[in-house]
Amino acid sequence: MGSAVTRALVEYAQPTPGMQVLDIATGTGDPGISLAQIVGPAGHVTGSDLSPEVLEVAAQRAKDKGLQNFSTQQADAHKLPFPHHRFDLATCRFGVMFFQDAAHALAEVRRVLKPGARACFLVWGPFEQPYWNATIKIALQHIGGSLFEPGGADPFRYSQPGSLAGLLRAAGFHDVDESPRNVPWVWPGDAEELLEYCFAVAAPFRAMLDRIPADRWPQVRAEAKSAIAKYQTGDEIRFGVDVILVSGKA
Repeated sequence: MGSAVTRALVEYAQPTPGMQVLDIATGTGDPGISLAQIVGPAGHVTGSDLSPEVLEVAAQRAKDKGLQNFSTQQADAHKLPFPHHRFDLATCRFGVMFFQDAAHALAEVRRVLKPGARACFLVWGPFEQPYWNATIKIALQHIGGSLFEPGGADPFRYSQPGSLAGLLRAAGFHDVDESPRNVPWVWPGDAEELLEYCFAVAAPFRAMLDRIPADRWPQVRAEAKSAIAKYQTGDEIRFGVDVILVSGKA
């Protein structure tokens, strides 16, 4: 589903052949693998993440594509294991929202970038948009209360205009840019499959979902599938999602 989001971040980052790139919170390898295909054999992409399990998947995906210029490094964004001024570009897709101390992590990102190099981030726009309204919001309406646990992970932490841009400036970045986008969010299947996927991977919403009594779930699923079906086009379900691209120069 996130392929168009990945393309949006890669295009925004403007990688060029020969660049040394750090992809933070790379997960299973995107956008790092896409960036590696652009920087070419003279460049290199390091994908970092806290989880060694997802890094194994990322490394295998890069190997399957025949990429020799993509490597992985288990790392905490708050204490990056790289020397000063190491990279020409840093990227982070849907990761910065989960940093416990974003100000400190952004200072670390700035430290490992060469002077004038860009750090490019992609975060969720507001919760109130079709994909979330047709899935998580319907579940919330059946149980009420908070969407997230107090102090818990919040994917929409930087959905307010200027919020992440302000943190970048405070961390010492200059020429800060913010660009809201609406990009395709496409599921190649039916509503039932999409719903199963959404509820299975929705870690930030897990506490809320677990509050729903077992006897309410049939109604939740029925209402969500009906809402999702409105976006069905042929064999695909096509949403547009609001995201925000933010960058700054070290």
